[in-house]
Amino acid sequence: MAGMRRALLPILGPLLLAACAPAATSRTPVPAFSAAFAPEGVAWVDAGRACVARAPSYRPSCPALPGGAVAVAWNGGDAWAALPGAGLLVTLDRAARSVPVGRVVALSDTRAYREDGSAVTFGGEAAAVGVAGAPSAVVTGGDGQDYVILAGVLRRVADGLVIETAPEPLLQATPTGARSTSLPGVVTPAGTYRLTGTALQRLDLSGRVLASVPHGPGRVGVVGADVVTVSPGGAVRVFGTDLRPVMR
Repeated sequence: MAGMRRALLPILGPLLLAACAPAATSRTPVPAFSAAFAPEGVAWVDAGRACVARAPSYRPSCPALPGGAVAVAWNGGDAWAALPGAGLLVTLDRAARSVPVGRVVALSDTRAYREDGSAVTFGGEAAAVGVAGAPSAVVTGGDGQDYVILAGVLRRVADGLVIETAPEPLLQATPTGARSTSLPGVVTPAGTYRLTGTALQRLDLSGRVLASVPHGPGRVGVVGADVVTVSPGGAVRVFGTDLRPVMR
C-alpha cells in the first residue's frame, strides 16, 4: 500500500495543486491593436497603451493612464479609453474626465459593454439594453444601432436580431447597419478602403480594386475628408480619397 501511495504522488500532486489554485476567471479576448475614427481624429490602443491624434496635425498623444486600456471610442468630441483593471472610462486629451463603470471590455460610439454584457453610457448611466455576455467586437452601424459579435454570431443589440451566423472577427459599419469582415476597412461614398496587410486599397461597389498603395498592417478610417490609417507602433498616415498622400 505504501508503494502504491508513492506511485500515485507524482500523479496526484499536480491535480491537488490545481484544485487549490484560484479558479481562472473568464476573459473575453481583446485585440492587441484596435482603433476608432471620428471627424475629430483617430484614437487607438496598442498592447494596453491608448493614444489619440487629432486632425489636422495628427500629432499623437499617449497620456499616462491608471491601468491598461482594452478599447477606445469617440463620444461627444472626446476620445475615450476603457480601463477594466481600474474599472474606469477616461478621456485621452482635452479636459480630463474619469467615469467609474466597472470592467468594460468593448466600446461603441454610444455605450460601454462590461464583461457580463450589461452596458452603460459614457456618463456612467445604465443603458436600457445590453447583451448576454462579453462581446468580442462592437460597432455602431450606419443606422445608429449597436452591433456585437457574441457567442459566435453577429447580432443587433436593440432587438437581438441575428445578422450573421458565422461572422468574421472584425466589424465594419455600413450605411444601413454593420457587417463582419476579415480585413480592416471602412465604407464611404467614395468607395471601400481596406488594409490587406501589405497594401491600402480602394474598391468600388463591385469589389474591384481601383487604387492601391503599399501599406503594412493597421486600421483605416475616415476623418473629415481624409482617409487615415494607423499602424501598431503609432504611425499615422493621411491620404486623399484617391489614395494620394496628404502632406501635413
